[in-house]
Amino acid sequence: MSKISLNSFQAQEAMVKHQRRVSSLTSLLIALLTLALLLIILAFVLLPSFMREEHVLVSYNAPVDPEQQIQQKTVSMQRSKPSAPSSASAKVIAANTVSPTAIPVPDVEITEPSLDFGIGDDFGDGWGNGSGDGMGGGGTTFFRQQVSAQRICYVIDYSGSMNGVRDRLMRKELTKSVEQLGVGLQFQMIFFAGPAWVAGSDVSMAKDKKSAQVKLDGKSFKWKSPGGAYNWDSVGTKQKPEWISGGPGTRQEALKQVKGSPLIWGTNWENPLEMALDMDPAPQIIFFMTDGAVGGDMVKLAKRLGHRAKTKGTIINTVAMMQPKAEAAMKELAKRTGGQFTIVKENGKVELVPIK
Repeated sequence: MSKISLNSFQAQEAMVKHQRRVSSLTSLLIALLTLALLLIILAFVLLPSFMREEHVLVSYNAPVDPEQQIQQKTVSMQRSKPSAPSSASAKVIAANTVSPTAIPVPDVEITEPSLDFGIGDDFGDGWGNGSGDGMGGGGTTFFRQQVSAQRICYVIDYSGSMNGVRDRLMRKELTKSVEQLGVGLQFQMIFFAGPAWVAGSDVSMAKDKKSAQVKLDGKSFKWKSPGGAYNWDSVGTKQKPEWISGGPGTRQEALKQVKGSPLIWGTNWENPLEMALDMDPAPQIIFFMTDGAVGGDMVKLAKRLGHRAKTKGTIINTVAMMQPKAEAAMKELAKRTGGQFTIVKENGKVELVPIK
């Protein structure tokens, strides 16, 4: 009996020890799981603070030539799209400033409207799209001069001295330029000889070459001269050019006028430039081409016209068609308005002349 009690006691004691070991292991396991859970929670709390992204401001500036600037741009801010929280890359904020120099922005895609006026043989980066910079509208070329604007006026010499190679070259280049005009861009063409007229007008010259009559849309405009090719003035009401909105129909009509307008006697390029500058609103760009020298001090005339154009914010790009005598005045006119100057030589070679 005593032996049985002893065995029972030993069995109970072994069972208690086993239960204690199980309880200890269970407590340890629970403690480890609790610690792991706390570490996971702590990681979720602290990890975002280590993943914070720094924003870097990058600004690019380059010197601006005031004569190349038609109107000031507003500064716009463009921010790259935020990355996912797991990304540790730094963001870049780019500030766009007015500059004729194309400067790359690393790792950031910036849509820059085409706006600045390019100078050279090919379209530059500033001539993309043409949207959003206040100029917009689209671009075109004329005797290697490249522009982008909302309002472009052509002032083109249709005098008798243009006959032959000059005439063919002028019409070919003008046709190519008009074909490039974008939809919605406003344009106009003013042709001149002794008198000046809006393209599409009927022009008749008196036999004595001292008067001329211009007719358009039922209206008549008179011109007179005391004699000679240069001294022409309008009489009475002046013809007023209106802006034409670019599109397939208006381009085709303009191309018909380029091809079908006849050459007229005389040369006076003060009147047509004044007509262009009187437009409301004023042109942003004038393409001015002539093969003729006019009487008097041409450089003085160019300075006066250039001053008026500059007050209106108009750039005048000039083309001297095989006429060395007119080159100095036309270069001066382009220089004073921040424009470009091109010489077309006797052999037909086109040279874009740097203006200093």
